Amino acid sequence: MSALVIESLRIAYGNTIAVKNLDLTIEQGKLVSLLGPSGSGKTSVLRAIGGYLAPTSGSIKIDGRDITQDPPQFRDMGMVFQNFVLFPHMSVLDNVEFGLRTRGIAKSERRRRVLEALEMVQMEGFQDRLPFQLSGGQQQRVALARALVIRPTVLLMDEPMGALDAKLRAQAQEEIRAVQQEVGVTTILVTHDQQEAMAMSDRIVVMRDGEIMDEGEPWRLYREPRNSFTAEFLGTTTLLPVEVLDTDALGTRVRLVGLKHEFIVKGARPANGIGFVSLRPEDIRCSREPVNGSIPGRVNKRMFYGVNTFLRVDAPGAVSFLALETRGSEIDEGAEVHVSWQPHDARLLPRDAT
Repeated sequence: MSALVIESLRIAYGNTIAVKNLDLTIEQGKLVSLLGPSGSGKTSVLRAIGGYLAPTSGSIKIDGRDITQDPPQFRDMGMVFQNFVLFPHMSVLDNVEFGLRTRGIAKSERRRRVLEALEMVQMEGFQDRLPFQLSGGQQQRVALARALVIRPTVLLMDEPMGALDAKLRAQAQEEIRAVQQEVGVTTILVTHDQQEAMAMSDRIVVMRDGEIMDEGEPWRLYREPRNSFTAEFLGTTTLLPVEVLDTDALGTRVRLVGLKHEFIVKGARPANGIGFVSLRPEDIRCSREPVNGSIPGRVNKRMFYGVNTFLRVDAPGAVSFLALETRGSEIDEGAEVHVSWQPHDARLLPRDAT
């Protein structure tokens, strides 16, 4: 069942169009991330959903009810901001209780629901503390409890982990996702962090310049992006410019521009006969000896990132590959290698999508 339906949403700031006729449907109980670079329009969409920004045109509906013109307090939504926005002079209990009090909920019912919400986010026993007595991660949990205690139809989250360090951020992602699934609340998360979106989301909406470039389940966007922008923005990839030669039952045969190397790939054939081939680092193999269809190259740089080591391999014709080093291979900088991959790992994308 659809919880939220956005139709032809357009948002303009003077002569600048931030969102261009956007259509989006979000299913009940799902966590959907709006992912994109700065200026992509994702935060403007979230503000319009929450009622903090009036759209230029279009409509926003929740469970079939048009809320486009409703003020925020009548939209039945919870909101978690990047900086948490807790009242510094109020205790944890009073902060979480605030939304219930403004809604006229009886004191006994307020207390029961606050303690229930604090237990949900593992903050029971902290109700008498002030915000400055809490760590950043604890403040973030209190902000989440405050948003959930009103039992919203939709939960909106604007970069909620942005103020946390890397370790707390990873922990918070897991905790928020667990709570969201337990409560079953429809959630919209705005983030520019690709890993965060992939780890938490049922679905990701990739935006650029006020438009949706791609949307779908995280695995599909990563393995089968519809354009080169998605391929580059969601994770790391090598984009190779190619000319399309022909298509048969095995796939599409392409020629690498600048190297005249031919190979088979999967993916829809570009209409204009030219495009890009996307290769993820984990799909590129570097060997010391040539194999069938491999390309010779030299390791220009070896980059160690703890769990993984990446190799930047330069090939003739100004072609450069980013490969994930196979454990135990220990290929040094300056080494001569041969680059290869399997046809099913190479994704053909239209050139005009960049």
